[in-house]
Amino acid sequence: MQVRQVERALRSVYVDAGLLDAGDLEGKPDEYRDPRLLSRALAAQAVRIVTGFSPREAAATVIDGVNDQGIDALAVVDGADPHVYLVQAKWSRKGKASSDRNAVMELLAGLRLIDEEDFAAFNPRGRQLAELAKTVMANGPVPVTQVVVLMRADDVTDGFRQALLQGEREFNRHGDVLDHRIILSAEIWASVRQDLMPPSVTLTADLFPWFSISNPYESYEGVVDAGQVAEWADYGSNLFNLNIRNPLGRTPINNELIATLTEEPANFWYFNNGVTILCESVERTHQSLRVPHTRPITLTLRNASVVNGAQTVRSVAEAVANCEDSASAQVGVRIIATGKSAEFSKRTTRATNRQNKVDARDFIALDPVQAAIIEDMRAELGLEYSVRRAELEPPPETGCSVVEAACALACAHTDAQYAARIATTFDSLWERGAGGIYDVLFRPQPGSYLLWNAVQVLRAVRQNLHALRSRYQGRGSALIEHGVYLLTHLVFRRLDVDAIDEPDPQSEWAKQAVERTSELIDRLVPAVLSVIDELYSDRSQIRAVCSDVSRCREIAAHVRTLDQLDSVVAQDRYRIQRPKRRRRRPNAVSVIIDRGLLEEGDQLTIITPTATETEALAGWLAENPKRGLATWVPQRSKPLLWAADGQQYSPSGLVSHMWEIAGWEQRPVAVQGTARWETRSGETLADLAWQTLDQLEAGEFGGLQGSAIVEQ
Repeated sequence: MQVRQVERALRSVYVDAGLLDAGDLEGKPDEYRDPRLLSRALAAQAVRIVTGFSPREAAATVIDGVNDQGIDALAVVDGADPHVYLVQAKWSRKGKASSDRNAVMELLAGLRLIDEEDFAAFNPRGRQLAELAKTVMANGPVPVTQVVVLMRADDVTDGFRQALLQGEREFNRHGDVLDHRIILSAEIWASVRQDLMPPSVTLTADLFPWFSISNPYESYEGVVDAGQVAEWADYGSNLFNLNIRNPLGRTPINNELIATLTEEPANFWYFNNGVTILCESVERTHQSLRVPHTRPITLTLRNASVVNGAQTVRSVAEAVANCEDSASAQVGVRIIATGKSAEFSKRTTRATNRQNKVDARDFIALDPVQAAIIEDMRAELGLEYSVRRAELEPPPETGCSVVEAACALACAHTDAQYAARIATTFDSLWERGAGGIYDVLFRPQPGSYLLWNAVQVLRAVRQNLHALRSRYQGRGSALIEHGVYLLTHLVFRRLDVDAIDEPDPQSEWAKQAVERTSELIDRLVPAVLSVIDELYSDRSQIRAVCSDVSRCREIAAHVRTLDQLDSVVAQDRYRIQRPKRRRRRPNAVSVIIDRGLLEEGDQLTIITPTATETEALAGWLAENPKRGLATWVPQRSKPLLWAADGQQYSPSGLVSHMWEIAGWEQRPVAVQGTARWETRSGETLADLAWQTLDQLEAGEFGGLQGSAIVEQ
């Protein structure tokens, strides 16, 4: 795994980016060219580890090639703390690079040439860097380090290490100048993983009035102008790295914050709980040494993160951007320097988030396992993995969320109980300890290939069920709606999952599984319907059956005994045999609200179902990603809160408004807005309403039969 992830990183950072000089390798066969490029990239990465150079600066130190004199990279650090690094790199795709004493001898021979000013022996780039190294070394006792970087897990041999020490004795007769550093695969792997981490944040905070506490943690509390808080928001999501969730965007509560900031900024301090910031260290600057508390204090916060008050920061930034007067509002701020204490940081984050509604799912963001999965997904597959609530989910082709991953892993488990327990609510996914689901799914940490392949299967099931929806009625429609996770579990039971967690850069397992899923779903839907009717009668409620642990286990066991599903498919009694009678369009909003199909704050995304509409809106939507997003508010006349302006609209009204301000001259007069706003599960508002209507006709729900349902 380490080798795969390192190779992926080296290719991305150095090879594919064109940072390495590969002119001497042009026309060479791939089996020769590829390892040499990776070896050069490995040398550059070693330079970054020991010097802190940027990738471009590190790549410029690589001299590997003809007449490199045994030195793969030559890095010279000038300035107040000069240092010279001679790097030799050995790449191995199997993680077994050799520790050959001859390599040490070559490295020492190259150093002798530099010391003797025999620069002509080097290739052109090596000559320039060798001359620079000698110039720096001649200014006084300058340390020189032999850096040997080997793509291997095992330590080097004693003979290899002795060769390094013998060479050092030759150069250290008149003082310690030469030493060495050996870098193995674990350190290389850690460095490329570190590169994938979000950059740390340094904030400046001017507090007045203020007070401080020195023990046990250096802390400050005071008032900061809203204008400065708005500047913090420029760091984006990196500002909330330790928080359990990102800013939620436009919500009714955040709209109230913005209204206070713009209409009565002097009252904001009284109406708001303020912001809590954790940081690694604090540098303070007093404006008065004799009476410091009578003047403002300027604090520089290293590696800072807002752990409580993300909504406040986001609202302040938006208000200040739209109204200059908002910048004068005062915001209460508490700052705690926790040093390296990760555990105290987590405890503080938990404690400061208890006064508002925080779900168990939010605290999952603090689990180190989730942080490790984020790193694995990036390093192994180049994919994003969103954990914090309100964090925008990655587009399907670029990653997934922890919710989608947890659902997929629950379905992939050999016990059908987990598919049953998430059928009606995801809350059970985050339960910890005995009887909970979370630890079953994420302890031990699932591999990135297992997680991503499981997600691909779940998505394939959803897509195939969506395609089948119009072909079923009554109980068939109910199973497609409420049996997604049971059916996904049954698909996993019929797939060959032995290799689901094996390294598979070409996604061959997923491709075959997705292809097989289409065939399986066609057969499993009628099979499961038949089994349910047989075991529990055709009067049983599908929704209740699919969320009952005992029944799902019984159904799974029964379906597994059906070696051939064709005979059951032939008896598909709920498949539509004739065109459905025309019905009046549903009042999608009323049905969704009455049945609680969406929760307040659920994210919706605009879709453009026609090519003409896509062409008309694509550029306008791309200018500002917020234009294509809205959140659900359970309000019948205007249930969509548009992220672009924070105002509420009806589905059709918002689409028409967007068409107008986008300048679409050929826009239609009328629009079915509920068919253009899509939930995270891929269903439109209209889909949700029609599915519920099908359930009503089948008797799955009571109380709304015969009601007039019209489009809004």
